[in-house]
Amino acid sequence: MRFHRFLLYLYPASFRGEYGGELRDIFVEKRRQAGNPLSILCLWLREIADTIFNAGCAHWDILRQDLRHAARMATRAPGFALTAIAVTGLGIGATTAVFSVADHALLHPFTFSDANRLVQIWQRTPAYSHLELSPPNFYDWRRRAGSFETMAAYAQFRWNVVGEGDPQRIEGTAATPDFFKVLSVKPLTGRLFTDEDAREGAPRTVILSYSFWQTVMGGRMDVLTKSVRLDNDSFSIVGIMPPDFVFPFRGGQLWIPLSLGDPPRDARDDYYLDAIARLKPGVSMQQARTEMGLIADRLASEFPRENEKMSAVVEALSDQVAPQARLLLWAVFGASLCMLLIACTNLANLFLTKSISRRKELAVRAAIGAGRERLVRQLLTESVLLAAGGGAVGILVAMAALPFLSSLVPGRLPLADANVLDARVLVFTAVLTLGTGLIFGVLPAWRVSHGVDQDGLREGSRSGIGGHRDRMRSALVVAEITISLLLLVSAGLLLRALLRIQAIDPGFRPDRVLAIQTPIPMSRYSLVSTRMAFYPKVLSEVRALPGVSAAACISSLPMGPGGGGIWPVTGTGNAENERDSNGTKTVGMRLVSSSYFETMAIPLRSGRDISESDTLEAPPVAVVSQSFAERYWPGRDPIGRRFHFAFENFPFAQQDKTVVGVVGDVRFRGLERLNEPQVYLPYKQLPDRTSVFYSPQEFVVRSSLDTAALSPSIRRIIQKADPELPISAIRPMRDIVDTQTAPRSMQLHLVFSFAGLSLFLAGIGIYGLLSFAVGQRSAEFGLRIALGAQPRNILSMVLREGIILAGLGGVAGLVLSYFAGWSMQAVLAGVSPLDPATVAAAAIVALVMTLSGSLLPAVRAMRTDPASVIRMD
Repeated sequence: MRFHRFLLYLYPASFRGEYGGELRDIFVEKRRQAGNPLSILCLWLREIADTIFNAGCAHWDILRQDLRHAARMATRAPGFALTAIAVTGLGIGATTAVFSVADHALLHPFTFSDANRLVQIWQRTPAYSHLELSPPNFYDWRRRAGSFETMAAYAQFRWNVVGEGDPQRIEGTAATPDFFKVLSVKPLTGRLFTDEDAREGAPRTVILSYSFWQTVMGGRMDVLTKSVRLDNDSFSIVGIMPPDFVFPFRGGQLWIPLSLGDPPRDARDDYYLDAIARLKPGVSMQQARTEMGLIADRLASEFPRENEKMSAVVEALSDQVAPQARLLLWAVFGASLCMLLIACTNLANLFLTKSISRRKELAVRAAIGAGRERLVRQLLTESVLLAAGGGAVGILVAMAALPFLSSLVPGRLPLADANVLDARVLVFTAVLTLGTGLIFGVLPAWRVSHGVDQDGLREGSRSGIGGHRDRMRSALVVAEITISLLLLVSAGLLLRALLRIQAIDPGFRPDRVLAIQTPIPMSRYSLVSTRMAFYPKVLSEVRALPGVSAAACISSLPMGPGGGGIWPVTGTGNAENERDSNGTKTVGMRLVSSSYFETMAIPLRSGRDISESDTLEAPPVAVVSQSFAERYWPGRDPIGRRFHFAFENFPFAQQDKTVVGVVGDVRFRGLERLNEPQVYLPYKQLPDRTSVFYSPQEFVVRSSLDTAALSPSIRRIIQKADPELPISAIRPMRDIVDTQTAPRSMQLHLVFSFAGLSLFLAGIGIYGLLSFAVGQRSAEFGLRIALGAQPRNILSMVLREGIILAGLGGVAGLVLSYFAGWSMQAVLAGVSPLDPATVAAAAIVALVMTLSGSLLPAVRAMRTDPASVIRMD
């Protein structure tokens, strides 16, 4: 019978209290009449089924009653209901939007089959934690590793597409045939690459992205019988990928086969390949790392010159978001949770206030038989109903905010579209909404229903005022102030970090400089004569434009996409200094024209600039950065000294270059990253058919006028020089520099927005608490004033209450702020988690908020009319 008593607990308490005894007696009688085990078993099964069904019906009947009552209460107090829905909607909407971004970027970045088995493979040196692979190293790793089902390499390239409308520059990927097999994807139509496609001398083939098929090829269904012209080569289209396939980077338009050779002929220290692999079933990440480490050690002993101190890095493919970006994203998510917590705290305060004002009603219901469980259940239904309304508003808020929040994710990562609220996010929102309604509704409901008796009936709404019953509401306000201060200090620390980063000198002056990207097709511009017919002509005409003070070209811009490559240096005459403390001897190399340093306002420390006479017929020269000179010739004059690059079978690299000038260091890799010493070579000294990839791809123009007005003229000059050459981008250099801190700025704006909203809500909370308390204590204030209390005494009494709450919340907020700042140290750019200026400013703002929220109730208390209050009482 114990089990039957347990079954009865499925019924609502009120139902169980009224009918439980009768149900038990009926079951006992049936049990007595059951004569054999089979009859007893059938009785129990029938009883269990009946109890579950009837209990469900009873709960549903009560729920319908409560919902109707809750709807009536909401319509009777529409201001309260709308306020509760708006407050909850803001919190849930902000959290949902940020969670959607975090879910797409960090939790479920890829939709590939068995994505947890996909890994990215890198090389590691003492200087570079993540370095691309050379073809020979990739060849050996793939051949010797047994932890992977498949392994593939790929590299990003750019081509000019001609013959399909206006010429345009596109980005794509050259990949080994196993590339798609590793990712386990299938084409939308056509086929994937085979080993035959990557065979040397095989017909050129290409797989198109869905966007390229739609925008460039017009979505034609017969495209598989066509070809597309990339630079000067024709590629047969063999497949089209689905619209949601964007790997390895967003914006990639097509894929071509990558032929490495068997074995590869590239140098073992020519690093330009990315690698991915799929783990075999049952092989852990650690096992793969251990095996790759052993293979890397063996290769280091076999090829000590190229692979010395080279190790392997195996990481989950889902870990592509940089740690710093990951931390900032979690910080924003934490801020959104804080805002949700404040919204919920306000919601709880609203419910508590509303419930206290309804104590007379609750006392009447209790007097006619409603138990505490029944009252709590009714109040919870009301809170969940309002939370559901807030959840609906929150979804609308999230949909509106997502387009802005998606910029938190680095734009080129191959992640799913974060602008979509998918089923997973909607489930999160539903759970959040239900949890908000239950968790922050149950406590006020439980507290208010406690002690609902005849005293409550006599005292009415005043019975909830004073003593321990006000402590809960005060605690909620303290919690709001604590979280507000936490957000304020966190936002302030991020602001200080952003300002510190923006104050870093990039090494050049980006203002009034326009950058024009004109990628040249390598096949057509492989000869010096062809390049000399283009660059000088364009530069001379651009320099002649009104307002242009200088113009030049460079292979890749500082902080821009793509790099000039890292090149090992030797032959400096100072072998000991050809390696730094990390064991590297690499530098950044770029090809530039004359006047480049003048255009970018890079200071010339000594020697001379690249000149127009630095051609193939002249001795090879170089301009080096100050850090280059200090590394290889410390304390000595670098002008006239020589060096060359340590590449074998590469005459251009092995040619001795004479240093003719030293310029200031430039942060090519970005404001927050380490930058190698730089070497600038004259673009005119690049021989025929040699590394055309490094030919200048960007023009830079400094003007005393508005640089935007120059764009049409420059575009005409370039198109006149080569009508088939696309101009893929025209942007101010300032925008390129600002892009470095754009994600930080966005995250800072978000945290500040959350902090501002939280502060606003906390102010409302203080106002609501004190205003309610003043209203309920009006008789006390009236009596005090009648007995001789001065208005300033009443004012200070109410303000003191608000300040005490602010003090308690402030202390707790500062403690939490320290731990929050400590956890964010990696992104604070050296700013202390207890930065005095930030903490002081946040404390002052919180104090002002407290006084603002306390002032109106205090003034109202001060103006209490004793006569009218006593008459009302």
